[in-house]
Amino acid sequence: MRTGRNLVITDVRVILCSPGRNFVTVKIVTESGIYGLGDATVNGREMAVATYLREHVAPCLIGRNAHDIEDIWQYLYKGVYWRRGPINMACVGAVDMALWDIKGKAADLPVYELLGGRSRRAIGTYAHATGNTIDDTLTRAEELMGQGFQAIRLQTAVPGLDGSYGVLGDKKDYFELQSDRPLPPEHPWSTRKYMNSIEELFREARARHGQDIQLLHDVHSRLTPIEAAKLGKMLEPHDLLFLEDAVAAENQESYRIIREHTTTPLAIGEIYNTIWDCKELIQNQWIDYIRTAATHAGGITGLRRIADFAALFHVRIAPHGAPDLSPICFAAQSHVDIWAPNFGIQEFVGFGNATSAEVFSHDLKITDGMIHIGDSPGLGVDFNETAAEKHPYKRSYLPVSRLEDGTLWSW
Repeated sequence: MRTGRNLVITDVRVILCSPGRNFVTVKIVTESGIYGLGDATVNGREMAVATYLREHVAPCLIGRNAHDIEDIWQYLYKGVYWRRGPINMACVGAVDMALWDIKGKAADLPVYELLGGRSRRAIGTYAHATGNTIDDTLTRAEELMGQGFQAIRLQTAVPGLDGSYGVLGDKKDYFELQSDRPLPPEHPWSTRKYMNSIEELFREARARHGQDIQLLHDVHSRLTPIEAAKLGKMLEPHDLLFLEDAVAAENQESYRIIREHTTTPLAIGEIYNTIWDCKELIQNQWIDYIRTAATHAGGITGLRRIADFAALFHVRIAPHGAPDLSPICFAAQSHVDIWAPNFGIQEFVGFGNATSAEVFSHDLKITDGMIHIGDSPGLGVDFNETAAEKHPYKRSYLPVSRLEDGTLWSW
């Protein structure tokens, strides 16, 4: 479908649903009937985003030309005065994705063609292997290797701790952890117990699975800079693709300390919202991979801006791919991934479950650990509003971490 230059926005819908977990979806409709979809999910703060969109963003979009993606992005970013922040940028990101979706449909082209076309035939991914023991984790890694994955993130429970990041025991997700008490679950943390056990996981992984498989690990911001430097040095013999979120993300200069002590590649960025959050990290080459997500960093426009800047400093993109990002975000990131000349790898935890598939449909496929993107116009994703109504929003939180003495810690 090809349309004229003017494509007036007539409606902006904000839909909350929970097909397995909470999602905030934006649907922008134009006078021609072409509509676009965006993901505005901020895990645990969904109502804040939905209210911001309904009360403050949607009224400003009615009557505007949906083709003017850059002008609308700047309007929502600069025009509010209160810039940046996860709630604001998720709203900007959702609107931006929806507008790119509309532009692609109007041009009868997939979004990646509008970005400049493909830089690769498919998108490399890494999967997650987690377990309560090292053997559990490595058995799961072996299963993933059998499915064709060539890069795997390894996480295992820390001996002596009741609960560890990424390890949910007999629970399938964080909703189940809150089934009896819908408040943030709390997990204990001990840096010493973690540091005394983590090397064995990777030593055993290399002994069991060899050198060809690429291995990754997520620290989830639990360490101080010098502790992270020690960990990076410890894991050097095991040749990680990258060590993720070794230190909390607020102080960018913390990564200078880590960089001075280890050659283990470093990745960070999933809670960053703009290029300004990672500017020093990139231009000083303190990291190797930037992990911002399209939803949380201002959509395709924001993510592309970060990718272009990172390319100047040999930093690759590795977008966040957690299950709290809807298939709409995953589709948007896939279009950036297939285009970006400095794409590194895409986190992959699946395209959702049978319940979410009732609500979201898309033309992405995974074969041998690589995502293959279709040629549907726009983002190639759709949203069933009727099915979404069957899965109402329910309040949910991510866990909270405390040291064994009760001190609140990074989760």
